[in-house]
Amino acid sequence: MVKKKSINKARIKVCGLIAISFLLAFVLVGEAFETGQTARAQGSGTGEIYHVPLEDDTTITAGNVAFAKRVIEEAERDDAEAVLITLYTPGGLVDATLDLCTTFFNTQVPVVVYVYPQGAWAMSAGAFILISADVAVMSPATGVGAAQPVMMSPEGGSEPADEKTTQALANRIREFAENQDRSKDVAERFVTENLSLGPVEALEKDVIDFESSSLEELLEVLDGHSLEKQGETITLNTAEASLVEKNMSSGERLQDFVSDPQIAFLLLMGGVMLLYIGFSNPGTFVPEVLGGISLVMGVFGLGLFDINTTGIILMLLGIGLMVAEAFTAGFGIMGIGGAIALLIGALLLPLEPLMEEDWYGTFMVTVVGTVIGVSLILLVIIQRVIHSRREGTRTQETIFNLPAEGVVSEELNPSGMVKARGEHWRARSADGSTLTEGEDVVVVDNDGLVLLVKPKSKLN
Repeated sequence: MVKKKSINKARIKVCGLIAISFLLAFVLVGEAFETGQTARAQGSGTGEIYHVPLEDDTTITAGNVAFAKRVIEEAERDDAEAVLITLYTPGGLVDATLDLCTTFFNTQVPVVVYVYPQGAWAMSAGAFILISADVAVMSPATGVGAAQPVMMSPEGGSEPADEKTTQALANRIREFAENQDRSKDVAERFVTENLSLGPVEALEKDVIDFESSSLEELLEVLDGHSLEKQGETITLNTAEASLVEKNMSSGERLQDFVSDPQIAFLLLMGGVMLLYIGFSNPGTFVPEVLGGISLVMGVFGLGLFDINTTGIILMLLGIGLMVAEAFTAGFGIMGIGGAIALLIGALLLPLEPLMEEDWYGTFMVTVVGTVIGVSLILLVIIQRVIHSRREGTRTQETIFNLPAEGVVSEELNPSGMVKARGEHWRARSADGSTLTEGEDVVVVDNDGLVLLVKPKSKLN
């Protein structure tokens, strides 16, 4: 007999998942409207400088590097005057940092890195980024350097990296400095000696090109400055240029969040634990669904999947869960989980460079609207299921047409699964006996949506 307490627990689980999907949808659709939006600031000329703000003590991750690389690609496509990256960071991920530095060298658009605002710093990964820029600028009272690599210890602390890693990164920053005609020796000392410099010393030691106290002053200082870029001499015309601030897309925000090593580790371990709990206690589907999504996001955060692969995997997972929901008698858990996976997968799909900027916002509204619509439909179905279970408790009848017979798809001992009419049903042996997989059974009664069955062979 189904107790009211179990029905209430099921309702709480389902309502919780629906609330999560709605909250996620509304938060991310708001961010989607910001995607590609720009804010024009100083200057009123026809030239444009695309502004990438990596400020507020930002850790360099795969997410904000993807953001910067996208803006650089847009600037190159739109023939912008330059890309300006305002930088304030304590450090970040090695692979993401080196990826961004390499992008600087291989783009045709000039890249200006400005340690900003006053009092900011470009430490560790920030030193690599500043050294690699076509034009390096610092605000007063800022700092750069302290790039000696560290390794996390099992106790949660940190310690200097081994000599091999240190030397490898020292050689990399030395090559970057040489490529941009900056002091190779000082750059190397950032890594080997943890050297850090203020703007005056950095200017004297040929680490940066200018010191500037504000964005307005920076545009004036850069005007007429010439630099070598891929064998060509480029002269910047910034005095009358417009500063166009770019915003991160929803997918880049999500990537920035999950690529934080701590978040990625928590998602990975949480996914494994949820899957273990789900497989150890089958029937609710909640741990399995949430664990699967968490595991994919954790692997993505660790950098084992690229953003395109992760988006496709999540969308396929979402479709698979929603299809499975149609063939499984349950409370819509897989359907809700599928909607969440579809939404996250859509967010991670890359921006199409040939589409208009407003298209992505419209696309996200369509995705979110679909998710909300599916959630509402599942909510109605769930309410009908709960009503059916209540009616089954009182009258042993149900609004669903129960199957007459089926085949055991998961051993009944005494509970398991039975496949009937192409659907998988929770089932229980009516007499408490064990029924093996593949055995034909006849439905003799029901306990809500749990079928009570007997072996077909015993009825002949």
